[in-house]
Amino acid sequence: MNLARDLVPAVVEIDRVEMGVTPAPHVFPAEERVGIDALYAERLKANPALWNGRVLILAEHRFEGDALIGRYSECDYAALLWLLGAPASHSRLRNGFAMGALRGADGAFVMARMAPWTANAGRVYFAAGTPDLSDVTPDGRVDLEGSLLREFSEETGLPAADVALAAGWTALVDARRISLMRQIVAREPADAVAARIRAFIAREQRPEIDEVIIVRGPADVPEAVPVFLRTYLAAVWEREGMRV
Repeated sequence: MNLARDLVPAVVEIDRVEMGVTPAPHVFPAEERVGIDALYAERLKANPALWNGRVLILAEHRFEGDALIGRYSECDYAALLWLLGAPASHSRLRNGFAMGALRGADGAFVMARMAPWTANAGRVYFAAGTPDLSDVTPDGRVDLEGSLLREFSEETGLPAADVALAAGWTALVDARRISLMRQIVAREPADAVAARIRAFIAREQRPEIDEVIIVRGPADVPEAVPVFLRTYLAAVWEREGMRV
């Protein structure tokens, strides 16, 4: 990625994700804070529209049976950028987020190119977002399924009622992130889904995505798709018997 070093992740299939949150924000040591602020200043100079709100980072995690269990801590977005873009990965902290892999009823994936004003401008992803305090439930859980569906609807304009959320998660694990993938299957074929998303972003004043891309197989994967998503797509297609 342009702001996160691409690493080939391990693929772990799980049934459940159980996440809590620490009671206080994460406090970075002074030397780390210096690096965070310096990197953010560099990114802000390149992109003055860059946001720096409060987000959640994955502070601890473990795989236990069919589940991923862990806890998040609150920090600013600048710290997340540093975790992803610093020369060395952190010994413990990771970016942990949920992403909905949208598929048409015909099985084709529907991906999106990020708009120029976003932190990942020009890269091709599925709709996703960094979890934040609004994803924390009254009983202290971090609702990653809810985060996934919220971001999906906000970025694509498609209501949750028009899609079906598949069971189970695919965790893509590397030294900087844990990407939690969940398939979202539309009731219409990919071409129709893409047309609806394009119509939605045309109505938006400041859409997060500026193009919709249909991916039916390996030959359709754009160069701008990051390594962790290439790994995910290859794993899905291999499982389904497609030659990759």
